[in-house]
Amino acid sequence: MRLVLWNLKKDGGPDKADGSFPDDWVAAMRFLASLEPDILPRQEVTYSDLRDNARLKAAEELLGMKGYLTPNGAGRNPTALFLKPETFPVSERVPYDGRFWRTPPTIVSARFADVPDVPLLLMSWHAAYNSPLGRQREADEVTAFVDLMARRRGGIIGAGDCNEYPVQQGEVLPPIDWSQVTDTRHLHHRTTLAPDGSRVSCTYWDRTMETVGLRDAARYAAHQLGQTGALAATAGHDRPDQGGPIRIDRLYPDAHLARAVREVRVHKTPWSDHDAVEVVFSRRLFAQGLRREVDPVPPPQWVFVPAA
Repeated sequence: MRLVLWNLKKDGGPDKADGSFPDDWVAAMRFLASLEPDILPRQEVTYSDLRDNARLKAAEELLGMKGYLTPNGAGRNPTALFLKPETFPVSERVPYDGRFWRTPPTIVSARFADVPDVPLLLMSWHAAYNSPLGRQREADEVTAFVDLMARRRGGIIGAGDCNEYPVQQGEVLPPIDWSQVTDTRHLHHRTTLAPDGSRVSCTYWDRTMETVGLRDAARYAAHQLGQTGALAATAGHDRPDQGGPIRIDRLYPDAHLARAVREVRVHKTPWSDHDAVEVVFSRRLFAQGLRREVDPVPPPQWVFVPAA
């Protein structure tokens, strides 16, 4: 079973003058179809609501998936989530108050075909690009859904463009030297002030997800399966003014479902400023994870764990 996470820049561009879809969008959908995803969280589905959701419907047909598109918020690039009906025969949109999000996430309640009696919540998010405090608020909203699924004894996977950084410990990419970043707007958007006046990379999203019981799939693949390539950059390749390559596109299954991760690949693509992240799950272990028949993946050492 596969999950593919991708922020396709501005949905591949606007429609052509004759109303047909842009070449980059068509090529991008063919690329996604070749990966045969069962779960596809997408960001920047900018034009998919036009002409009665024409692009969304075309993507459904090309991918053989059911698509959900969330109305836009203050940002101009909404989120979407696609599911393979054979893998998730029951899926429905989850309503929520979108006022706390710059770009509201797409949230779907699903049932995995192999374990139809256990609920599974799936989220596609695009964290606020411009506000450390805004992202903190949004990350805290995610924790409410984690809490909800814990009460329902269900599983949860959240994925998207986090617009901030993983905790540096254990990463393969060097930390950003903010003293060398010349884009001062980006500096404000992605850092907080340390007591000595220096700038510190925002990592609230990552710390929050791991603290409440979700696990970074790429971190698990790198440190438990020996796949250090899973920690490759997903964006920032052509932005030395913003600090260079970064790993901001991440997905977080809950600690039981993380046991099902078998491989994480980062696909470089010519159609976006973000790379696509593919996660391969063991279907058997995914089912066992939903039933809580496997031990949860422990948190990283930097996460506070209360004494038993």
